[in-house]
Amino acid sequence: MNGATTSGELRAHNRVRLLRAVHDCGATRTRSQLTRDLRLARGTASVLVAGLAEDGLLHEEPAAEHTRGRPTLVPGPHPDGPVALAADVREDAWELAACELGGRVTVLAVRPHDGTPQDALGPLGEAVAAHRRRLGHRVIGIGVALAGPVRHHGLVDIAHLNWRSVDVPALLGLPAPSQAEGGSSAPGVPVIGNDTAFAALAEARRGRLQGVRVGLHLHVDFDPGGVLVVDGHPVAGASGIGAELGHMPLGGGDRPCLCGARGCWAMDVGANALLRHVGLAYGGGRGREQAERVLATSQEAVRANAEALGRGIAALVNAHDPEVVTLSGHGVELRERAGAALLAACEPLLMTIRRDRPPRIEGSALGWRGSLLGAMESVFDAFLTTGGLELWRKDHPDQGRDTPDRQSVTHSTLGGERPL
Repeated sequence: MNGATTSGELRAHNRVRLLRAVHDCGATRTRSQLTRDLRLARGTASVLVAGLAEDGLLHEEPAAEHTRGRPTLVPGPHPDGPVALAADVREDAWELAACELGGRVTVLAVRPHDGTPQDALGPLGEAVAAHRRRLGHRVIGIGVALAGPVRHHGLVDIAHLNWRSVDVPALLGLPAPSQAEGGSSAPGVPVIGNDTAFAALAEARRGRLQGVRVGLHLHVDFDPGGVLVVDGHPVAGASGIGAELGHMPLGGGDRPCLCGARGCWAMDVGANALLRHVGLAYGGGRGREQAERVLATSQEAVRANAEALGRGIAALVNAHDPEVVTLSGHGVELRERAGAALLAACEPLLMTIRRDRPPRIEGSALGWRGSLLGAMESVFDAFLTTGGLELWRKDHPDQGRDTPDRQSVTHSTLGGERPL
C-alpha cells in the first residue's frame, strides 16, 4: 500500500515511482517499458511524463534503435534538471563529481592532500561552493564518502590519519544535518557517510548485490572495511558506524591497531599490509603507488593478503550467512591475482553445513567508483520523495516547458561523461 487517499496524492506517488524507475535503470528503458514495469495505464504514464518534463525533471529522446513507425522514446534527465554533488575523500586524495538523474557521473575535480583534515576538507569545501554557484538551482544535495566511521552530525574518526572527532560539515563550510530545517535532504546540507557503506549501497543499486536479500560487501583500500547489506540497505548500526568489519580480530594476531583495539583484520589486509609485508613504510595515507607496485610484482605479499582476506571472509560468512560476498577496491585485484589462495584459505574455515553451497565471492562491477556512486545515491534517496519533488516545484515555479535544444542532450549512463 502506498498510503495515497486522494487523486493528487496518488499522482504525487506515481511521479516519484516513475522518476525512481528512470534513475535506477540508468535512463535506458523506454516509456513503454517503464509503463509496463510500473503497471501504469498508457494515458497515465503520458500525463506523468509531460508533467515531469514541464517541471524540468525529465526529457525524452528517441531510442537509438527502433522499428518503423512512431519513434520509441526514452525518458532521461532534463538538461536543466537536478544534480547531486558527490565526493569520495580517500586517505590521500579526493574526487568530486556531478551526478545526474539516471546515474551519469561527470568528474569535476581530483586533488591530492597531505592527510590533515584542513588540507583535505578545506579545498574540497571551496570546490563544492564554486560548483554550487555555477550549477545554481540544479544542485539538490551533496554526498561525501569518508574512509572512516562517521558519527551523527558528521563527526569522523580516521585512526591511521589521526583524525579524531573531525567536524566535517564545519571544515566544508556547510551546515550540519541537525542545523538545517528539513534535515539532510536540504540542498546545502551534506549527507556524510563511510566509504564502505556507500560502496555497499551502490553495489546494491547498480552492482552485483542487486536483488540480493542478504549480502556482504568488503571494500579494501589502505585498510579493509565491510558491512552487511539486507534488502538493499547497509546495516548502519545503532550510532551509524556499523561498517567497521576491518577492526574485528579476524587476522589471528594481537598487534595493536591505531584504532585502539588489538589484532584487527586491518593489520593483515589492504595496502598498508602489503607495504608492511615487503618492509616499506606505511601509514598516514601514504604509499598508494608503492602498494600498487607490490600488488603487481610481489606474489608472496599478494598471496598473504589474499589468504588473510579469505580467512576473515569465512568467519563473517559463518556469522552472517550472506548469499553473495562482493569485493571492491584492492579486493578486486586480490581476487583476480590470488583467487585460488583466497578460496583455499576460506573454505576449510567454513562450517560444514556451509561448504556444500558457499556464497559466491565476486569482484565489484563498479570498480573504485562505488563510494562515489553511493554518495550520489544517498542524495537522490532524499530527493526522490514526494516532499523532495514538491520542494523542487516550489523552488522552480517558472521552469517552463520542456523545449531544450535536442543536440545539447545526451542520455545518462554510468559509462561516459560530458560537461555539466
